[in-house]
Amino acid sequence: MSNSLSASAQQIAQAAPKRLAFFERYLTVWVLLCMLVGVAFGKLLPDLTANLSKMEFGQGSQVNVPIGILLWLMIYPMMLKVDFGSIGGIARRPKGLLVTLFVNWLIKPFSMALLAWIFMQHVFAAWIDPETAKNYTAGLIILAAAPCTAMVFVWSYLTDGDPAYTLVQVAVNDLIMLVAFAPIVMFLCGVAHVVVPAKVLITSVVVFIVIPLTAGWLTRAALLKSHGKQWFEQNFLPKFHPVMIGALLLTLVLIFAFQSDNLTKRWIAVLLIAVPIIIQVYFNSGLAYLLMRALRVEHNVASPGALIGASNFFELAVAVAITLFGANSGAALATVVGVLVEVPVMLSVCTFCNRTRHWFAESKDGISST
Repeated sequence: MSNSLSASAQQIAQAAPKRLAFFERYLTVWVLLCMLVGVAFGKLLPDLTANLSKMEFGQGSQVNVPIGILLWLMIYPMMLKVDFGSIGGIARRPKGLLVTLFVNWLIKPFSMALLAWIFMQHVFAAWIDPETAKNYTAGLIILAAAPCTAMVFVWSYLTDGDPAYTLVQVAVNDLIMLVAFAPIVMFLCGVAHVVVPAKVLITSVVVFIVIPLTAGWLTRAALLKSHGKQWFEQNFLPKFHPVMIGALLLTLVLIFAFQSDNLTKRWIAVLLIAVPIIIQVYFNSGLAYLLMRALRVEHNVASPGALIGASNFFELAVAVAITLFGANSGAALATVVGVLVEVPVMLSVCTFCNRTRHWFAESKDGISST
């Protein structure tokens, strides 16, 4: 009797739907609250807001000191999770990764540039002046050129993705981002007639990708060697979660404070910017998902592979937009809108992936099992 009850309990636990943690589940709510707090801060304390926005790492760098520190507190813990040692196992099942890379780097940035150009500079031209439209376009391009990292692990978990394969996808995308992000942004922003100083963009990539990635790798290697994997994952990494949450919320408050005039005078811009972002998410995730189905990739690889290209590394996007155009720019606002719409839209994609699991062949094994 007890054995049967135990078996039933296990079946119920396995059948129970996976859910986001409390903070991630209501991320859209927190972003909205940060928007309200930030706008109130900017309006009620304009002098303090102006002084904070003027604090830069060197004259003309456009890297805001408070936001720069907060972004580091978000990016560094994410880089700690990247295990480049798992890349070797990808050779046995390369199709899923190849599809993801194809969509991430050959389709996504260019499709977003096209959507941004269509909507910002044409469809919504009656509500957005030409110069502001170019700034929004640049922000959307920056957003699309940075594939998601940390949140992919959440989407993978919700769709029963292969965790080892997901880790490989994230690691490979981070490596490609080191060399491809800056050229793609420069090229597409140039096509959109937005002048992007090469020195400033390369500096932002070094500051917000190369340095934290290197620091994360060195820290990870040292602690794994001295304390072991179990201690690193169960004791060390969890300590950064509240730090990341606090840094994220404070960053959003500051950005919305710097954007308070734009938000109160052009509040409709947030709704307009959201349109191409939502279309881009569904287009890229659908394309990757269907390509993997056609290539007979297992569902536990196809679902996170499709999701990694649909979501964005918004921490990096916000950092680069602020570095290039300033914390109170339209480009920075466009990247922040990506945070606002991402969670509900990505949850809908996760739901679709779970309901279409029967489209795919049964998963045979993980990359670490053979």
